[in-house]
Amino acid sequence: LIKTYLPKKEVDKVWEAYRFSEKAHSGQKRRSGEAYISHPVSVACIAARFHLDSQSIQAALLHDVVEDTEVTESDIELKFGKQVSVLVTGLSKLDKVEFQDANEAQAENFRKMLLAMTQDVRVMLIKLSDRLHNMQTIQSLDESKKIRIAQETVDIYAPIANRLGMYNVRVDLESLAFQAYYPMRARMLQRAIHKKYGQQRIK
Repeated sequence: LIKTYLPKKEVDKVWEAYRFSEKAHSGQKRRSGEAYISHPVSVACIAARFHLDSQSIQAALLHDVVEDTEVTESDIELKFGKQVSVLVTGLSKLDKVEFQDANEAQAENFRKMLLAMTQDVRVMLIKLSDRLHNMQTIQSLDESKKIRIAQETVDIYAPIANRLGMYNVRVDLESLAFQAYYPMRARMLQRAIHKKYGQQRIK
């Protein structure tokens, strides 16, 4: 996908970030048993659907290396430049902030805090890509963690996506959260929709 809108020189930088991330995450696994590199690659692919720039795609591929490997922020800056390092650092800071209270007023305050921390909007766009993939793969988590993440997604990240004009992302996040909260209801609803519309495209 990136080849359709990025020049070859920038595509080469993305591939360099992929190889770096793959090496850094070598031997690490996700809860699902997949190689960990599958997650940053998926996040980068989602970010590419939004036509984010080369620096953002590189940061998406590298967003967990500082937290989960021995790679430092200085290593990222030296290898990929200041802008990519700033994006990765911004993502790391967001990951360290935890939402505890589902109270509506507190949720709004938390959203404001996250947006205030995000000096470069690209950080939030990558974070939303990250959250979307985590929600797509949430089934491998235990029930309590699944419910907590689904609640956080509805309270925090779906409204932020909406505020940024990313309507489709908001809908996807809410739909995935509903499936995590109410899997039986979601399956029943899906069967009802399929029975009514079959293979027709729903308008």
